[in-house]
Amino acid sequence: MTESTASLPVAVIGAGPIGLAAGAHLIERGLPVKLYEAGTTVGANLRDWGHARIFTPWEHDVDRAALAILERHGWRMPDPTALPTGDDLCDLYLEPLARTAELAPVVETSARVVSISRRGLDKMTSRQRETKPFEIVVERADGTRRRDLARAVIDASGTWNQPNPIGASGLPANGEAEHTDRIAYGMPDVLGRDRSDYAGRRTLVIGAGYSAANVLLDLIRLATEALGNRVDWMVRGTSLAKVYGGGDADQLPARGALGWHLKEAVENGRIALTSGFAATRLREEGKELWLDGETAQGPRSLGPFDRIVVATGQRPDLTMTRELRLELDPWLEGVKALGPLIDPNLHSCGSVPPHGHREVGHPEPGFYTVGVKSYGRAPTFLLLTGYEQVRSVAAALAGDMAAADDVKLTLPETGICDSNPYEQFSVAEACCVPAPAATAACCAPAPVAVKPAKKSCCGSGVAA
Repeated sequence: MTESTASLPVAVIGAGPIGLAAGAHLIERGLPVKLYEAGTTVGANLRDWGHARIFTPWEHDVDRAALAILERHGWRMPDPTALPTGDDLCDLYLEPLARTAELAPVVETSARVVSISRRGLDKMTSRQRETKPFEIVVERADGTRRRDLARAVIDASGTWNQPNPIGASGLPANGEAEHTDRIAYGMPDVLGRDRSDYAGRRTLVIGAGYSAANVLLDLIRLATEALGNRVDWMVRGTSLAKVYGGGDADQLPARGALGWHLKEAVENGRIALTSGFAATRLREEGKELWLDGETAQGPRSLGPFDRIVVATGQRPDLTMTRELRLELDPWLEGVKALGPLIDPNLHSCGSVPPHGHREVGHPEPGFYTVGVKSYGRAPTFLLLTGYEQVRSVAAALAGDMAAADDVKLTLPETGICDSNPYEQFSVAEACCVPAPAATAACCAPAPVAVKPAKKSCCGSGVAA
């Protein structure tokens, strides 16, 4: 860095849990910082699924540097063992943090970063590249744009606003764009603000992750209250080991209970499951939706439906970094160093060793991809992972390389880890989930006591 570059702030993109934690660590290191949030409030992406309760307790959800700042202002953590909702995280943690005297002056909401480059240089130019500041184009809510300069950039913008489509090819299915008024991407609040869209309706949920599981369990709860509800579930693969999980072998009991309840609901017929279905076309007959696709037995159609929920994960937005020299995993689109460790083609457990600034950095000096965006399309991220990433990055930017390289990370095990998650096998054989006992309340929130199967299970940390 030149002397003039060193006086510039570190730009942090995204004021969610990881972005605000990055800001806290930089401030604690005495470095100037500027946080940009595209939403109107901090944690805006969390608000989209604010009704959902996560399965990591408060003690795993709060960053250490952020906690130190908050405690100086009299803040006290809620019950460390309690499970917050997305709204809880915003109301009780992120917004109080953003209002502190340390962070309030540096957080700017309604400020979308649309592109980043090196001042005066395009992507092709190498000469003196590392001496030039980053040039950041910021768009305000009224459409006006400005250019800010930064000494370094930490991209914690996440992936939530880039949902994967219905089409099995990774492209939108034919007809998908024409029916977006009847499609919800992510986790709609079917028991709350979106209830009228789903009560008394026939709904198809697509996806094999925890978002899909939460929506499905909410829908069957709604079905007990609204006549005419029908709940269908479609997955592309043939193994449900990952979403059914490790039962009581999971070190996060709420995560294990989630899969257990979902498995029970399928087995007792409350959810109609179709697996091994590759969607190709969404069409309308009369006022009803039908989904066409391919199976191992040939073409098949699913329907009719009134609504479709697409919970097939997200992907990173790479457009704003087009003029930067990034090294990404070729298919996950996360940082390259993490790709082989979290590739769902190889791992169902999502285990990842401790990593920090060296792994989330790029050939572009001073640019780091952190948080869920560092995982790209892989759905196995935990807040603890991102907090350790930004702690290491802040230490590196402050010149404390000993602390930056001293990375430590212990994630709660899932109770399931298989080397080939797309191979067809029974859940009982794959992940030690026992046969469920009959119960009338399959979506009860409390973890269920289950006995482990005879086979042992292994694995470590997957996503919230």
